[in-house]
Amino acid sequence: MEESIKVIISGGGTGGHIFPAVSIANAIKAQHPDARILFVGAEGRMEMQRVPAAGYDIIGLPVAGFDRKNLWKNVGVILKLIRSQIKARKVIKEFRPDVAVGVGGYASGPTLKVAGAMGIPTLIQEQNSYAGVTNKLLAKQARKICVAYEGMERFFDKDKIILTGNPVRQGLLNPAISREDAIRSFGLDPQKKTVLLVGGSLGARTLNNCVMQGLDKIKQSGVQFIWQTGKIYIDEARAAVARAGEMPMLYVSDFISDMATAYRAADLVISRAGAGSISELCLLAKPVILVPSPNVAEDHQTKNALALVNKNAALYVKDAEAGGRLLDTAIETVQQAGTLNELSTNIARLAFKDSANIIADEVYKLAVNYKKEHGR
Repeated sequence: MEESIKVIISGGGTGGHIFPAVSIANAIKAQHPDARILFVGAEGRMEMQRVPAAGYDIIGLPVAGFDRKNLWKNVGVILKLIRSQIKARKVIKEFRPDVAVGVGGYASGPTLKVAGAMGIPTLIQEQNSYAGVTNKLLAKQARKICVAYEGMERFFDKDKIILTGNPVRQGLLNPAISREDAIRSFGLDPQKKTVLLVGGSLGARTLNNCVMQGLDKIKQSGVQFIWQTGKIYIDEARAAVARAGEMPMLYVSDFISDMATAYRAADLVISRAGAGSISELCLLAKPVILVPSPNVAEDHQTKNALALVNKNAALYVKDAEAGGRLLDTAIETVQQAGTLNELSTNIARLAFKDSANIIADEVYKLAVNYKKEHGR
């Protein structure tokens, strides 16, 4: 008879952390329907809405990330960290998990630290090619470390590392819709080349500025754009489009809920270089121009991008150079069939096809061993 397990999954702050966490939870539930799963995130952050929408319970901690530019602000951060650890201990005592999973970001720190100190086995998932501060601190206590890139023994004990890739949103894979119908669903012309521009779930100022300043160029190019601005930029973007006049080759939205259809419509993608986005693009074999965000810890997005560029699996434009180069590069590249085919072939070679299930297997093994050791 299969053992029922209890799992805490902690982390979040952005969609890049939440989507993999939910994918892991879904894989655990698919394999072990009796499993009980509780998420622990950061109060006021995106996971507090997205996780319940996916069907899981979540508890928020008053945790905040460290400010690396203004050290004085960190006095309050430290106090929040202490309060978060106290609350995490209470949550763990009440829920009594058999294993704790950390998916990265500052939100996972207090929960995984406390779980490890209480003797509960922990597994961390490092999405990026350059390990984050939180995961490096948690690695000493972790029993298993699931990674998406080779060479991660630079940061972690090689005996703990499992190369799994990053879990992605399963709904993106194998869409039933054709490319032509996908393009029509955005009110665009299937006969024309189409570029999808996404700046992550929160949007990206640089990418949006490139489009707003290049609307005339887009109008004259004969190339279509599907443009996700992010919520805080949508009013500014729509105002710019209104000033530019009729733009039948442009679809603009603050958030595209059906990303499977958006990816299906795209001949070329422009994206930040977050680990989750890259993993999705690898699985979908999508040609991409990566514009790493400069506003991330340890400049990890540039390192993620270069891991692909060095294998001729993506194009790369620096954030500081995007204003002068990005649209020209996109419009030129999307019309070069040979380049698109080469990029698609090479990025597909980097895909991990069953990441969530592999991680779920490791989570289950840790939980069952813990239950046996403690007579649960």
